[in-house]
Amino acid sequence: MSKVTLAKALNAGLRTAMEQDDKVVLMGEDVGRLGGVFRITDGLQKDFGERRVMDSPLAESGIVGTAIGMAMRGYRPVVEIQFDGFVYPAYDQIVTQLAKMSYRSQGKVRLPVVIRIPFGGGIGAVEHHSESPEAQFAHTPGLKVVACSNPVDGYWMIQQAIACDDPVIFLEPKRQYHGDKAELDLDATPDPLFTSTVVRRGDDVTLVAYGPMVRTALAAAEAAVADGRSVEVVDLRSLSPLDLGPVVESARRTGRVVVAHEAHVNLGMGAEVAARVTEECFFSLEAPVLRVGGFDTPYPAARNEHHFLPDLDRVLDTVDRAFTF
Repeated sequence: MSKVTLAKALNAGLRTAMEQDDKVVLMGEDVGRLGGVFRITDGLQKDFGERRVMDSPLAESGIVGTAIGMAMRGYRPVVEIQFDGFVYPAYDQIVTQLAKMSYRSQGKVRLPVVIRIPFGGGIGAVEHHSESPEAQFAHTPGLKVVACSNPVDGYWMIQQAIACDDPVIFLEPKRQYHGDKAELDLDATPDPLFTSTVVRRGDDVTLVAYGPMVRTALAAAEAAVADGRSVEVVDLRSLSPLDLGPVVESARRTGRVVVAHEAHVNLGMGAEVAARVTEECFFSLEAPVLRVGGFDTPYPAARNEHHFLPDLDRVLDTVDRAFTF
């Protein structure tokens, strides 16, 4: 049992996966000698060699295309996209090849590729370094999309994603990499990969979040106690497939649901959650399912990102609004 950051937990999870299966290889810009921009792969090239931890050219389409070819030959590539905004040059490879190959071959070709993407804002980065592209990938059939929010989930989920025979988009909240530490029990039994989980119990309203917004949601739930509100927080963890069982069960008890994410509200993950919860829980809801997230603009300059990102106050305002209907 030890306390680790998300960055250290992901590093340990990658190391464990590589020790257990010599077909697991890491690829990406600066993942080898440097250990990645965020040092997630620190020390892995030294221990496993350049044939298993490969520094790539600055060519995301080439990186993912190479990973697809390696997966077809029996490897399990783990690709690091250095920043979320850099994934778009590889978008064609991901949605037209990676996502469709198994379907087109009627399951004869499996592509166990994990694409790690640091996503979200909150680090004061320059343009193209703070984005939330999750809805675009979750909308693509053939891809699995998951988002960890804490070190414990990071350690287990990265290993589960690597073991999955389907391609997985693995989203990592970059502002949490070197933030809060958590106790990591290597003997614990992890939750299954494609499941959501209740991370705080409550009775009055259900607050749904994932990735970097889980920490904000928990802070909002704590602050809401002063207003006499009991907020239940659900971490989605898996965006495709969505496991809405815990959300539906919670919504039927509380009667009110708020969905929070950093991405733009327009056509975001919150819209799908709201629609499906409304379908399942219509006669239990006391108010419409509400959403809070980023504004419908390109991500702003670093000095203005605090206006763009939904913070504790905006989440609490939306929770309060759920009680006005």
